[in-house]
Amino acid sequence: MKITATVITRNEEHNIADALESLSWADEIIVVDSQSTDRTVEIARGFTDLVFVRPWPGYSAQKNFAAEQASNDWIFSLDADERLSPELTKSILELKSHVEPEPAGFEMPRRTFYLGRWIKHSGWWPDHKVRLYDRRHARWRGDFVHEALDVKGLVKRLDGNLLHYTVRDASEHHLRMDRYTTLAAEELFSRGKRASIGSLLVSPMVVFLRSYLFKLGFLDGIPGLAIARFAAHYEFLKNLKLWEMRAQRDA
Repeated sequence: MKITATVITRNEEHNIADALESLSWADEIIVVDSQSTDRTVEIARGFTDLVFVRPWPGYSAQKNFAAEQASNDWIFSLDADERLSPELTKSILELKSHVEPEPAGFEMPRRTFYLGRWIKHSGWWPDHKVRLYDRRHARWRGDFVHEALDVKGLVKRLDGNLLHYTVRDASEHHLRMDRYTTLAAEELFSRGKRASIGSLLVSPMVVFLRSYLFKLGFLDGIPGLAIARFAAHYEFLKNLKLWEMRAQRDA
């Protein structure tokens, strides 16, 4: 069994080397860059000759393009801010000894490092992701944000964690949230959704309580409080931007 690893990037010079080093087991590595203005492409070319630079078409379209360039049908999709744990690498190496596995995809728990600690609750753990898949039976879906892999067939679970080194600090979290809420609002707008007083007032409070109380975020200390608070603000900002889009269209 041969596996091609794919990574999509945009200004990831502080992440890309560690990400690609954790893919040293792969038979082929493909990087698709969205016209970075930093050293991402230069660093990536130190690990693989298969570096493609193209305009940003959206998360799913970029990941599907990366998979289409592969020489192998089995794809491992890694984000630039992720790494494979030694246990996960071992699980994949064991798989590679087989000629052709039965499942169409494999999922693994993703563990996130946030504000100086590994998050154990808050709805962030365990965060199972399908990242190893047969491209003949799977495709990325989602036009704006929160892309997901649609797998036609059996999905099994691998041992070992996918390690997620998310935002480096609260400021980066805040900046990234602004971009993601715009994409989320555009997706809702394209589906004809409308914002309401309830979505602006009640939904953020529900999101906070779900993360901090029901998902035991309080056990994650200050980072757990930050996760819940940012999640609530994300919900508010997404719906406020949706309301703005609708108001501008109707003006």
